[in-house]
Formats: sequence, structure tokens, C-alpha cells
Amino acid sequence: ASKTRRARRFLASVAASVVKCQLHGSRILTNIPAGASLRRRNSYLGSSEHRDMAWRVLATVSRGSAGARTPQGALRALSAAPASADLTRNIGISAHIDSGKTTLTERILYYTGRINNIHDVRGKDGVGAKMDSMDLEREKGITIQSAATHCSWNENHINIIDTPGHVDFTIEVERALRVLDGGVLVLCGVSGVQSQSLTVDRQMKRYDVPRVAFVNKLDRAGANPDKVVDQLREQMALHACAVQMPIGLSENHEGVVDLVKRVAYTFKGVKGEEVEETDVPASLVDEVEERRNTLIEAVADVDDALAELYLEGDEIDASVLTDAIGRATKAREFVPVFMGSAFKNKGVQP
Repeated sequence: ASKTRRARRFLASVAASVVKCQLHGSRILTNIPAGASLRRRNSYLGSSEHRDMAWRVLATVSRGSAGARTPQGALRALSAAPASADLTRNIGISAHIDSGKTTLTERILYYTGRINNIHDVRGKDGVGAKMDSMDLEREKGITIQSAATHCSWNENHINIIDTPGHVDFTIEVERALRVLDGGVLVLCGVSGVQSQSLTVDRQMKRYDVPRVAFVNKLDRAGANPDKVVDQLREQMALHACAVQMPIGLSENHEGVVDLVKRVAYTFKGVKGEEVEETDVPASLVDEVEERRNTLIEAVADVDDALAELYLEGDEIDASVLTDAIGRATKAREFVPVFMGSAFKNKGVQP
């Protein structure tokens, strides 16, 4: 156990090392300590003088109580780094091109309070998504180089790396995966598993990165999340199972049902900031129970503790099932599948 803790601390301390950045017009390699944002826009810091990327060189660092390297002085205030490396995680968001990675990241930053507004990826409002620093990225609506930022949730500090989805920039994904603690595999609810999805899956397996899947774009015509889950199993050979089910699809998409807690979530407000938790609609109760049993069986196949409870016929409550899903996911034996529509601000809110 002590070796595991030391290894985790070591990985966190060098998690953001050797990242590619642009400084004074030339490319250099720099080591950026854990807890610092790898890449942040001037707009995050309140500056209106520049529209391009603002890079901060962390010349002096100090060690926290658990050995995490954190910036000193004002830079520490900017990074909002926790004292313990055990509370720091590096998360990568990867997918095929145009699956909604940057849109999802924009919503995560907004709902965690990192940014104050949501902007479109293609920059129709003249601003563009926060993670798209290059004019060409805002013009074409694609990610060309990996972008990194950070946010906080409760006591946890999360470094987020938004990676490109185009095959020409797959080396950017390869670099990012070397420092990740976990990944989010984004899939289009209409197109499902695509060519670059398979490439990203192979890369995640190569670097032993645990992942969760997010089926996006359920607001589009032809969305079929069940088909996408089946493709994860058949084409990627992943032990995947949905932990949510949608409430309506396409233009009727209203929210999701949490199969673990047996509650329904709908999202109101202009930006989906009003999350309403209600009982499962009566018309969906039977389907929810059937899907929940399927989820329990899937997790029990790879988690002995849950399997024992299941075979004994004990009632499996939300906390027990949540713990089992967490263990199996971190062991890379299970992939929980979440659902929603990042563009319509549904299913992203924590």
C-alpha cells in the first residue's frame, strides 16, 4: 500500500511534465508542476489585451505536505492547487473528430465555476470555446493541438486535457495519455464508434488508462445510445454497460435516469444550470429496473464483493453499487457509460 501511495504521488508530481507549449513565438519543452494549469487563456485571468493563449512559466516551486509540487506566491493562487497530490487527478477527453469533446469540456468548466459563460466551438459569437486558442481552430471548429486547463470540484483538483480527434493530430493524443489518471471517451449518439474512436481505445489500452464513456448528441435525429453501447462491446471488446438511460431522444430528449440511484434528472434554464431531481416517470419504472439488473450483473462479473451479494440475493443499494463500479473502473475491467447532450446542456452537470 505504501508503494502504491508513493507511486501515485510521484506520478502526480510529474504528471504535467514535458508538455508542448508556445512561448515568445518559438516552441520549447518545459516541465510544468502538477497542480498548475498546463494551458490557460487570458480570459480566465481577466485579461482583455490578448486573445491568444497565455502561458505561465513556473520558475519557482515548493512541495506540499504530500510531496506535490505546487507554485509559490501569486501563481499558486492562480492554480488553486490542493496541498495533497492525492486530491489531484489528470483527466483526458478523447474521441473521434466532431464528437463533441471541446463542447463537453466547455460545459465542465462552466458547471464547475471555472468560467463564467459558455461559447460555441466555431466562434459564431466572436469568442469561441475556451480550449480553442488558435484562430484556425475557432474557424474550422476542430481541435488541432491538445489544450489543458484545470478546475476544482469539492476538495478535488482536476487537470483536464482536451485532445484532437482528427487522425492527422493523433500524436497529440499519444502525448497526453502518458500523464493521465483517467480518460473520458466521447462517442456520438448517432455515428457511434468511428475510426478514430478505435485508435483512441488502442492508445488508452496501451497506457493502461481507466476510462468512462459519454454518449453525446442524444438531441440529434437518429440517436441510439443502446447501439453505441453494443458497439463498445463488439468493436472495442470493452466490458461496458450503461449507468444511465435517456428520457426521450432527438427533439424529445429531456434528461437522463440514474440507474444506480433510481432517480430522474431534467435540466432547465438557458444553460442547463437548473437540475431537477425527481422520481422515475411511471412509464419508465419497469425499464429502469430491468436495465439496473443488467448493470448489476455486468459489474458483478468483474467484482467479487458485488458478486457475492448478488448471488446471496441481498438488496444492492446505490452506495454499494457505486463503490463496485468505482473499483472495477479503476481496475480497467469495466467501462461505465453516461449519456447526454453537451450542446444542449443536458447530462453534463455533476
